[in-house]
Amino acid sequence: MITVISPAKNLDFETPSTVTQFTQPELLEHSEELIKVCRTLSPQQVASLMKISDKLAGLNVARFSQWSQPFTQDNAKPAVLAFNGDVYTGLEASTLSEQALAYAQDHLRILSGLYGVLKPLDLMQAYRLEMGTKLDNGRGKNLYEFWGTIIAQKLNEALEQAKATLLVNLASNEYFKAVDKKTLKADIITPTFKDCKNGQYKVISFYAKKARGMMARYIMENQVTSVEELKHFDVAGYYFSEDATTKEHEPVFLRAEQN
Repeated sequence: MITVISPAKNLDFETPSTVTQFTQPELLEHSEELIKVCRTLSPQQVASLMKISDKLAGLNVARFSQWSQPFTQDNAKPAVLAFNGDVYTGLEASTLSEQALAYAQDHLRILSGLYGVLKPLDLMQAYRLEMGTKLDNGRGKNLYEFWGTIIAQKLNEALEQAKATLLVNLASNEYFKAVDKKTLKADIITPTFKDCKNGQYKVISFYAKKARGMMARYIMENQVTSVEELKHFDVAGYYFSEDATTKEHEPVFLRAEQN
């Protein structure tokens, strides 16, 4: 079983890394191509393209300018520790055991607008380039066209190495759209997390993102290999609901109203 998650807009390059092992991203030649395109953009163009403030645009123009190889522990950080959003709050990668982290290195992948696909311990430098960005490039008018079938091919390699036929999609729609389904050689399982609010169960973005991270951690700690095992996920009050699940490949997990 291979699990995929989204990256995060927020980054943490200040906290020292808790791991000494690291690997290099495998698609850096493609990343370099995107960086060259991004370096042609003015701060105003970046602000408009990414719909961010002038201050953030200036920061990201500086990041594009400073981006350079080779990646080392001095100028980069393992991806799973560098991202700092809701999913990663749920994942709590810095507290994973060595065994769970080693398992994650083989079975967890992070989708990325700039890096394509990252292993947890792949070094990365700070960036912001969301997958939905309509960045004109030499391969098309956006990042989906830029990456084409490359991301799916990389996931196929991970599936083959893990001798797996299941892919658990814990990524957002924006990012999973970058995976070419015709190329991917796997059965896709997409869990849904619903919280009770005012007597109704609904997907609440903040909670759902955190739950994706918690499920990714659960998979890595328990070395989950089947959908049946996945249904045993019971972290933070979530439980699998047979009644709420209407599609076999989209198991629904519910949680009672939080006080």
